[in-house]
Amino acid sequence: MRAWRENPAAARWWHLVTVLVIAVSLIAQLVLVIQGTNVLVEDGEEAPSTAMRVVNFFSFFTVQSNILLGAGAAVLAANPRADGRRFRVLRIAGLIGISVTGVVYVTLLRGLVDLHGVAQLTNLGFHYLSPLLGVIGWLLFGPWPRFSPRVLVISLAWPVAWLVYTLIRGEIVDWHPYPFIDVGDLGYGRTLLNSAGVTVLLLGVGWLFATGDRRLGDRAGSDDVSRTR
Repeated sequence: MRAWRENPAAARWWHLVTVLVIAVSLIAQLVLVIQGTNVLVEDGEEAPSTAMRVVNFFSFFTVQSNILLGAGAAVLAANPRADGRRFRVLRIAGLIGISVTGVVYVTLLRGLVDLHGVAQLTNLGFHYLSPLLGVIGWLLFGPWPRFSPRVLVISLAWPVAWLVYTLIRGEIVDWHPYPFIDVGDLGYGRTLLNSAGVTVLLLGVGWLFATGDRRLGDRAGSDDVSRTR
């Protein structure tokens, strides 16, 4: 672990690859969205306007999680030891979001749509590669410690705001990004229950990152102290 942590060149390359995977996936999928040949338009269903499709695309938790993770990785590609209050919130929000994205997709959403070609590749980038790159990159390179309880609480404001936005917008445009929060099909009771389950998952994942951040930071500090003796 120490050898990886002390290799800023390797850290920069890892974070840069993370940014590139996310950027390519976002751009490629956005092109499909604009063309109307994507999973947002079901077979036999009339496609909404281009503007509506684009807004729908950026309303996915998956897309927002990838953007946050990519933004944090871009900062770290420039400075692997980056710090600051805003960076800390951005970093843990991206890590929590992308981890929940991967878990929810694999356990609940995988197999709901039949993907081919470019859409299959972007799906691989969004739901498999970016979660693995994000979490493994954090384990190998940190930086830690960065996540206090206050930072964790602030970072959770984003998924809460996303959920409120999704439910309100869903009522207006009759569209929900995921079947487990589709009020039209499930009703508010089941939707809120599912939302509570996702909230528990977010809290659990956040606690894991905060705990791991503290322990990895303590270990890194112990290594630094031992080398000065």
